[in-house]
Amino acid sequence: MSTDQLSRTFSALADPTRRAMLARLAQGEATVGELAEPFDMTFAAVSKHLRVLEAAGLVSRGRDAQYRPARLEARPLAAASRWIGDYAAFWQDSVDALDGYLNALQTVRTIDKGDHHG
Repeated sequence: MSTDQLSRTFSALADPTRRAMLARLAQGEATVGELAEPFDMTFAAVSKHLRVLEAAGLVSRGRDAQYRPARLEARPLAAASRWIGDYAAFWQDSVDALDGYLNALQTVRTIDKGDHHG
């Protein structure tokens, strides 16, 4: 996946309405009308969000002119997840370092308390 595709994915995911639409599509395909139901917006506004999701490769649409259901396309999400996952080792190292520091502080406090009572 190119950085350009990754940028389109993250840009599409930046909007909470589009994230909600993807969550709905994760349950199964839906029409524009079905996607519009939970939102106070026009079909035109929903269609605009769908076009952004389609351009990012996150959604595909059926071919039937009367009934063009949208469906989730997970491949760009998997690539975004892998990109984020590349930083998991960094986060884990940071958490491990913090855990070690807190354990060391606890040990020092336990030793200090023991010295005062002895």
